[in-house]
Amino acid sequence: MINREWHLLSRPVGWPKPEDFALVEAEVPTPGEGQVLVRNKYLSVDPYMRGRMSAAKSYVAPFELGKVMQGGAVGEVVESRAEGIAAGDHVLHFLGWREYAVVDAKNAVKVGPTAVPALKVEEGDVPLSAYLGVLGMTGLTAYAGLLRTASFKEGDAVFVSGAAGAVGSQVGQIAKLKGASRVIGSAGSDEKVKLLVDEYGFDAAFNYKNGPVSEQLRAAAPDGVDVYFDNVGGDHLEAAIGSLNRDGRIAVCGMISVYNNTEPAPGPRNLARLIQTRGRIEGFLVGDHYDLQPQFVQEVAPWVASGALKYRETVVEGVENTLEAFLGVLRGDNIGKMVVKL
Repeated sequence: MINREWHLLSRPVGWPKPEDFALVEAEVPTPGEGQVLVRNKYLSVDPYMRGRMSAAKSYVAPFELGKVMQGGAVGEVVESRAEGIAAGDHVLHFLGWREYAVVDAKNAVKVGPTAVPALKVEEGDVPLSAYLGVLGMTGLTAYAGLLRTASFKEGDAVFVSGAAGAVGSQVGQIAKLKGASRVIGSAGSDEKVKLLVDEYGFDAAFNYKNGPVSEQLRAAAPDGVDVYFDNVGGDHLEAAIGSLNRDGRIAVCGMISVYNNTEPAPGPRNLARLIQTRGRIEGFLVGDHYDLQPQFVQEVAPWVASGALKYRETVVEGVENTLEAFLGVLRGDNIGKMVVKL
């Protein structure tokens, strides 16, 4: 059997180009003792992967040139040589960007109703792809960043940038479910703005392409914001600092606006305002908060099952379109979580 997998050929400078990558055919690997062979059904493509394409030192090792890339994936076990996992089980793992993967059983997490009993739903009610988003790393990122890093408390006014994305849309909804006084989101199209208000229940939203972010944020949050969840950086971060209330908190999850810059981006020009507001900015990585996973699943899974927490997915079909799906995330083409269905 043939396994198609994506390799990184060269490190992109600025915007990634198709010639930096190659879809390579290889033999399907055979699992060894303590391993399982997984036929991937859904792959995750995420903004952080752009950083792994660079050789710069970061919080995670860069992708190796000439080797298959990695990312979140969920699939069906077709062969198992490990106790506790059988053929037919569905597992979450991090050997994506390929059709088949041999995974160490210790790095494979069983998913589905038996693995997440808090769902209390039949298997068909929650698609496997949800474990790459709303019930996976994406969801935990939103949960940990809002509740732990930003120290959200009932009554806070919350601003979320990139709010129609997989993480941002959950941040806003969790804030509402937890008693936020007001939730404001920014997005890159009028369609996404409508989605935030009409479907996700944001109190206000604006299209950042329609005018200066600082002016639109002041209009949407005339009494200021207590929490800013940053997915964008740049002018959004500067605007949030300008609207921050006393003792306001900013959780920096990502800065997609600068990921493809070839020169360092200037910092916000109004950082001195943090002195006046006694404000706090803190970056975070979801990997530092996996201790929250049981609490996250216990609280969020029933919201998902009942429909109290809504989510969208943008689904691209075919492993051959994985690169285009990833570039689409960088362009902001996706509404909700971008996944590739194999």
